[in-house]
Amino acid sequence: MSSWPLWALLLLFAVAAAVIWVAGIQLSKQTDVLDARLHLGSALGGLILLAVATNLPEIAITVSAALSGNLGVAVGNILGGIAVQTVVLVALDAIGTRKGEPLMYRASSLTLVIEAVTVVGVLGVVVAGSQMPSSLVAFRLTPAAVLIAAVWIVGLLAVQRSQKGLPWHEQGNAPGSQSKPQGHSKDSGDGSKKVSTGRAALIFSVAAIATLGAGVALERSGDAIAGHIGLSGVLFGATILALATSLPEISTGLASVKQGDYRLAVSDIFGGNAFLPVLFLVAVLISGQPVLPQAHNTDIYLTALAILLTLVYVMSLIFRPKRRIAGMGVDSFIVLVLYLLGVAGLFAVASG
Repeated sequence: MSSWPLWALLLLFAVAAAVIWVAGIQLSKQTDVLDARLHLGSALGGLILLAVATNLPEIAITVSAALSGNLGVAVGNILGGIAVQTVVLVALDAIGTRKGEPLMYRASSLTLVIEAVTVVGVLGVVVAGSQMPSSLVAFRLTPAAVLIAAVWIVGLLAVQRSQKGLPWHEQGNAPGSQSKPQGHSKDSGDGSKKVSTGRAALIFSVAAIATLGAGVALERSGDAIAGHIGLSGVLFGATILALATSLPEISTGLASVKQGDYRLAVSDIFGGNAFLPVLFLVAVLISGQPVLPQAHNTDIYLTALAILLTLVYVMSLIFRPKRRIAGMGVDSFIVLVLYLLGVAGLFAVASG
């Protein structure tokens, strides 16, 4: 695609992003239907299904980049995507909760704290894995990639157990937070009950295939656009490409907030962020190369930024501030400022 004119590449990128947006909405709707029909109501089943569904673009980009040997785009998209998806909570806070208490106040729950801690734990392994020698690989596996998957699974099990009961008052749900149970959108009266299980599975499959195809188109056209405008693949993958692949999370989150399911909206983001680094295991298996030791300083920088943004929301879930600034919670305002400063610092790091 490098020989294509810039206007054609931009058009393909925009069309692929639009397909991902529309397919993401359908993935969210049909995930709700299948979750109820197949009795996947546990946190473990729900989080896995929804995390995979909303991160199909990242999966497609990672597989495509690993097959082509362009691991820099894959690493930048995964780690940059975590920071961008955390900022999606800012948009959900500003758009979905314009009046009254901010998003994190309404969603406050110890289960969400567990999910956020899982994100931090997984990213901690990412930082440690980047310092491992590149020769430490066996059976197309690396210790860091395997440990990331293990931490993710342990986190899911902890979330599942927290759903069954915590030794805290009100099962760890803060007073004055969301009163309806998480995932109530499945019975929101939107006509989903009229959709048969087979039809829901068919729509889900078509949307998944469309998302995968659009994800590959995004990666290929995005890489070519970066070359045309003189932007490095790492910077492009961490910013514009990461934002485009976050469209499913935005559409899913807005639908959840609109229905008053604030915990599900936040859980979608934290669950997806914890899942994304697991794709390093996929990249290692496909390429046969240790991915994390090849991480650049910009990748580690983005990882630290994602940890910082996540910790801001962890503190907000615990202290539950009600103050709003510029139409959003004070926590979201801080996250937005930190992210903008972080992106400015990213360019400085990349050019240094």
